[in-house]
Amino acid sequence: MSMQPRFETARDTTVISKILADLVRTVQLIECEIAAQEERASVSDRSDVKYPMLARTLIERRDNLKMTIDALEQRLAERAPHEQATAA
Repeated sequence: MSMQPRFETARDTTVISKILADLVRTVQLIECEIAAQEERASVSDRSDVKYPMLARTLIERRDNLKMTIDALEQRLAERAPHEQATAA
């Protein structure tokens, strides 16, 4: 049985929004570090053997965080109509 957590209160929505903001900032920091690694190595082509390993790892991390952000934003969007209905 799959258990899907639900946002039960406006407070939960606020907490998730704050987490989302932190994740977005983290993604931005990771993207800056990827660019710095590429600049240091003078390689921006990911298929190049000389492409920095740290940049490859950061790209995977960034992509995973983006998927998490998308999932949380979708849950907040699903929650929004329910909050509007209960506020009325």
